[in-house]
Amino acid sequence: MLAMAQLTDSAVPTGAFSHSLGFETYLSREEVDSAASFAEWLRMFVAQQLTFTDALAIRLAHGAAGFEEVADLDDLLTAQALPRQVREGQATMGQRLLSIAAENVPGPWLDDYRARVASGRLHAHPALVLAVVGRNVGQQVDDVVAQHLFATVVSLTQNAVRGIPLGQNAGQRVQGMARTWVLTAVERSARLTREDLGAISPGLEIAQMQHERQRARLFMS
Repeated sequence: MLAMAQLTDSAVPTGAFSHSLGFETYLSREEVDSAASFAEWLRMFVAQQLTFTDALAIRLAHGAAGFEEVADLDDLLTAQALPRQVREGQATMGQRLLSIAAENVPGPWLDDYRARVASGRLHAHPALVLAVVGRNVGQQVDDVVAQHLFATVVSLTQNAVRGIPLGQNAGQRVQGMARTWVLTAVERSARLTREDLGAISPGLEIAQMQHERQRARLFMS
């Protein structure tokens, strides 16, 4: 529990503070301009991208029979991330998290993962790194999914507090609402299969792609 708490803390230096994962495009369109509109965007993001990509990937990796299944998932997650900024941002954050995890919670799968990333054979994804750590320390898969999803919610909310901007109290209220969305995503992801991986909203992916050509940006994605 403490190992997972360390790696999902918002203070872990993965660079997540520099990514909006698409909400800045909605911000530029003035579709997200308040706590209420950001909360609606975040609810959609949890229900779509976090459920069908991160949550499902954690379940598949946590239950893998061997590391080759995790390596295959790494390839799939990289390939299905069509927006370049999101694909590269996930790899950057994943590689940093993998380095921290391998030093603090060592294990053979993490060592193998790190070696393959260093050689360019794999990319790294934060969800897969946490799945491997959770498996190593005996954390239940539902708990690993919930911790990763809520850590992402916290990171995005902190970025929205700066970017929209929102007040700190408004940000806390959004996070309070998001607990229900995360629990729903945990339950829903348990009913999904490998064939559902990456089945997210095209509108979100298009917005994430458009961010690359946005005239003014605060965030990298």
